[in-house]
Amino acid sequence: MAKAKNRAGRLTVVCGSMYAGKSEELIRRTRREVIAKRNVQVFKPVIDDRYHAERVVTHMGVHHEAVPVANVAEMYERLNPDVDFVGVEEAQFFDRALVDMAIALTDAGVDVVLAGLDQDFRRRPFGPMAELLAIADEVVKLRAICMKCGDTASHTYRMIDGRPAHVDDPVVLIGATEAYEARCRKCFKLRGEPKSKFAWPRR
Repeated sequence: MAKAKNRAGRLTVVCGSMYAGKSEELIRRTRREVIAKRNVQVFKPVIDDRYHAERVVTHMGVHHEAVPVANVAEMYERLNPDVDFVGVEEAQFFDRALVDMAIALTDAGVDVVLAGLDQDFRRRPFGPMAELLAIADEVVKLRAICMKCGDTASHTYRMIDGRPAHVDDPVVLIGATEAYEARCRKCFKLRGEPKSKFAWPRR
Protein backbone atom coordinates (compact mmCIF):
# COMPACT_ATOMS: atom_id res chain seq x y z
CA MET A 1 0.00 0.00 0.00
CA ALA A 2 1.27 3.43 -0.91
CA LYS A 3 2.20 5.63 2.01
CA ALA A 4 -0.34 8.39 2.68
CA LYS A 5 0.86 11.85 1.81
CA ASN A 6 1.35 14.37 4.57
CA ARG A 7 -1.30 17.08 4.77
CA ALA A 8 -0.70 20.41 3.12
CA GLY A 9 -0.63 23.53 5.21
CA ARG A 10 -3.17 26.33 4.93
CA LEU A 11 -2.42 29.99 4.29
CA THR A 12 -4.85 32.47 5.81
CA VAL A 13 -4.58 36.23 5.38
CA VAL A 14 -6.46 38.42 7.86
CA CYS A 15 -6.68 41.96 6.54
CA GLY A 16 -8.56 45.24 6.77
CA SER A 17 -8.09 48.79 8.00
CA MET A 18 -6.80 49.80 11.40
CA TYR A 19 -9.18 49.10 14.29
CA ALA A 20 -10.91 46.31 12.33
CA GLY A 21 -9.84 43.52 14.75
CA LYS A 22 -6.97 41.92 12.81
CA SER A 23 -4.72 41.39 15.82
CA GLU A 24 -7.63 40.06 17.83
CA GLU A 25 -8.38 37.51 15.11
CA LEU A 26 -4.73 36.46 14.89
CA ILE A 27 -4.62 35.96 18.66
CA ARG A 28 -7.91 34.01 18.60
CA ARG A 29 -6.63 31.63 15.95
CA THR A 30 -3.29 31.26 17.69
CA ARG A 31 -4.90 30.37 21.01
CA ARG A 32 -6.97 27.66 19.32
CA GLU A 33 -3.74 26.10 18.05
CA VAL A 34 -2.24 26.25 21.54
CA ILE A 35 -5.32 24.51 22.97
CA ALA A 36 -4.91 21.83 20.29
CA LYS A 37 -1.35 21.31 21.60
CA ARG A 38 0.28 22.22 18.31
CA ASN A 39 3.72 23.83 18.11
CA VAL A 40 3.07 27.53 17.65
CA GLN A 41 5.28 30.50 16.82
CA VAL A 42 4.16 34.10 16.37
CA PHE A 43 6.32 36.86 14.89
CA LYS A 44 6.03 40.63 14.61
CA PRO A 45 8.19 43.35 13.01
CA VAL A 46 10.67 44.86 15.43
CA ILE A 47 9.63 48.37 14.39
CA ASP A 48 6.16 47.87 15.89
CA ASP A 49 6.70 48.50 19.59
CA ARG A 50 3.60 50.66 20.22
CA TYR A 51 2.24 48.56 23.08
CA HIS A 52 4.91 45.93 23.80
CA ALA A 53 8.15 44.89 22.13
CA GLU A 54 7.56 41.13 22.45
CA ARG A 55 3.79 40.76 22.28
CA VAL A 56 0.99 41.11 19.79
CA VAL A 57 -1.35 43.52 21.56
CA THR A 58 -4.81 44.61 20.44
CA HIS A 59 -6.03 48.17 20.90
CA MET A 60 -8.18 46.79 23.72
CA GLY A 61 -5.17 45.28 25.52
CA VAL A 62 -5.56 41.57 24.65
CA HIS A 63 -2.11 40.13 24.02
CA HIS A 64 -0.05 37.09 23.04
CA GLU A 65 3.70 36.48 23.07
CA ALA A 66 5.54 37.17 19.80
CA VAL A 67 9.12 37.17 18.55
CA PRO A 68 10.20 40.56 17.13
CA VAL A 69 12.25 40.25 13.93
CA ALA A 70 13.87 42.75 11.60
CA ASN A 71 13.06 40.94 8.37
CA VAL A 72 11.85 37.69 6.78
CA ALA A 73 15.33 36.16 6.75
CA GLU A 74 15.58 36.49 10.53
CA MET A 75 12.07 35.09 10.91
CA TYR A 76 13.02 32.04 8.86
CA GLU A 77 16.21 31.50 10.88
CA ARG A 78 14.23 31.52 14.13
CA LEU A 79 11.62 28.99 13.04
CA ASN A 80 11.55 25.78 15.06
CA PRO A 81 12.01 22.63 12.93
CA ASP A 82 8.85 21.10 14.45
CA VAL A 83 6.62 24.16 14.08
CA ASP A 84 2.98 23.46 13.14
CA PHE A 85 1.54 26.95 13.07
CA VAL A 86 3.12 30.31 12.26
CA GLY A 87 1.37 33.62 12.91
CA VAL A 88 2.69 36.94 11.65
CA GLU A 89 1.48 40.31 12.91
CA GLU A 90 1.69 43.50 10.80
CA ALA A 91 2.61 41.48 7.71
CA GLN A 92 2.52 44.59 5.52
CA PHE A 93 5.80 45.79 7.02
CA PHE A 94 7.77 42.81 5.67
CA ASP A 95 9.19 42.52 2.16
CA ARG A 96 8.18 40.21 -0.67
CA ALA A 97 10.25 37.36 0.77
CA LEU A 98 7.28 36.78 3.09
CA VAL A 99 5.35 35.48 0.07
CA ASP A 100 8.03 32.90 -0.73
CA MET A 101 8.35 31.84 2.90
CA ALA A 102 4.57 31.43 3.27
CA ILE A 103 4.46 29.23 0.17
CA ALA A 104 7.36 27.09 1.38
CA LEU A 105 5.88 26.60 4.85
CA THR A 106 2.37 25.74 3.68
CA ASP A 107 3.75 23.38 1.01
CA ALA A 108 5.60 21.64 3.85
CA GLY A 109 2.42 21.23 5.93
CA VAL A 110 2.68 24.25 8.24
CA ASP A 111 -0.42 26.40 8.76
CA VAL A 112 0.29 30.12 8.38
CA VAL A 113 -1.86 33.08 9.42
CA LEU A 114 -0.73 36.53 8.32
CA ALA A 115 -2.45 39.63 9.70
CA GLY A 116 -1.96 43.07 8.25
CA LEU A 117 -3.24 46.18 6.54
CA ASP A 118 -4.22 45.45 2.96
CA GLN A 119 -4.08 49.17 2.08
CA ASP A 120 -1.77 51.98 3.12
CA PHE A 121 -3.03 55.45 4.07
CA ARG A 122 -3.34 56.28 0.34
CA ARG A 123 -5.68 53.29 -0.24
CA ARG A 124 -3.00 51.49 -2.27
CA PRO A 125 -1.81 47.88 -1.76
CA PHE A 126 0.55 47.76 1.22
CA GLY A 127 3.85 45.89 0.86
CA PRO A 128 3.44 42.20 -0.02
CA MET A 129 -0.24 42.07 0.97
CA ALA A 130 -1.74 42.09 -2.54
CA GLU A 131 0.28 39.04 -3.58
CA LEU A 132 -0.42 37.30 -0.29
CA LEU A 133 -4.15 37.84 -0.79
CA ALA A 134 -3.87 36.31 -4.26
CA ILE A 135 -2.22 33.09 -3.08
CA ALA A 136 -4.11 32.66 0.21
CA ASP A 137 -6.33 29.64 0.82
CA GLU A 138 -8.54 31.85 2.95
CA VAL A 139 -8.94 35.62 3.10
CA VAL A 140 -10.63 37.19 6.11
CA LYS A 141 -11.35 40.85 5.38
CA LEU A 142 -12.46 42.65 8.50
CA ARG A 143 -14.05 46.08 8.54
CA ALA A 144 -14.02 48.75 11.21
CA ILE A 145 -16.38 51.56 12.16
CA CYS A 146 -15.83 54.99 10.61
CA MET A 147 -14.58 57.20 13.40
CA LYS A 148 -16.23 60.25 11.83
CA CYS A 149 -19.74 59.15 10.82
CA GLY A 150 -20.21 55.66 12.31
CA ASP A 151 -20.64 53.85 8.99
CA THR A 152 -18.72 50.71 8.05
CA ALA A 153 -15.08 51.54 7.31
CA SER A 154 -12.48 49.89 5.08
CA HIS A 155 -9.79 52.57 4.92
CA THR A 156 -7.00 53.75 7.19
CA TYR A 157 -7.00 57.54 7.46
CA ARG A 158 -3.85 59.34 8.57
CA MET A 159 -3.73 62.78 10.17
CA ILE A 160 -0.67 64.99 10.55
CA ASP A 161 -1.16 67.80 13.10
CA GLY A 162 -4.90 67.44 12.74
CA ARG A 163 -4.88 67.63 8.93
CA PRO A 164 -5.35 64.84 6.36
CA ALA A 165 -2.04 63.32 5.26
CA HIS A 166 -0.53 64.30 1.91
CA VAL A 167 -0.19 61.71 -0.84
CA ASP A 168 3.60 62.21 -0.83
CA ASP A 169 4.05 61.56 2.90
CA PRO A 170 6.10 58.46 3.88
CA VAL A 171 4.12 55.24 3.69
CA VAL A 172 5.36 53.84 7.01
CA LEU A 173 4.50 55.82 10.13
CA ILE A 174 4.02 53.78 13.29
CA GLY A 175 1.16 55.12 15.35
CA ALA A 176 -2.29 54.56 16.78
CA THR A 177 -5.20 56.86 17.63
CA GLU A 178 -2.97 59.95 17.66
CA ALA A 179 -2.24 59.53 13.93
CA TYR A 180 -4.82 57.16 12.46
CA GLU A 181 -8.55 56.67 12.17
CA ALA A 182 -10.74 54.14 10.39
CA ARG A 183 -12.80 55.89 7.72
CA CYS A 184 -15.52 54.96 5.25
CA ARG A 185 -15.24 55.96 1.60
CA LYS A 186 -17.38 59.07 2.05
CA CYS A 187 -15.27 60.42 4.93
CA PHE A 188 -11.87 59.56 3.44
CA LYS A 189 -9.74 62.51 2.31
CA LEU A 190 -6.15 62.78 1.09
CA ARG A 191 -4.28 65.97 0.29
CA GLY A 192 -2.44 66.20 -3.01
CA GLU A 193 -4.14 63.25 -4.67
CA PRO A 194 -4.53 63.80 -8.44
CA LYS A 195 -8.10 63.97 -9.62
CA SER A 196 -9.14 60.77 -11.34
CA LYS A 197 -10.34 60.91 -14.94
CA PHE A 198 -13.11 58.60 -13.72
CA ALA A 199 -14.33 61.03 -11.02
CA TRP A 200 -18.07 60.67 -10.52
CA PRO A 201 -20.37 63.12 -8.72
CA ARG A 202 -21.04 61.99 -5.16
CA ARG A 203 -24.65 61.36 -4.22
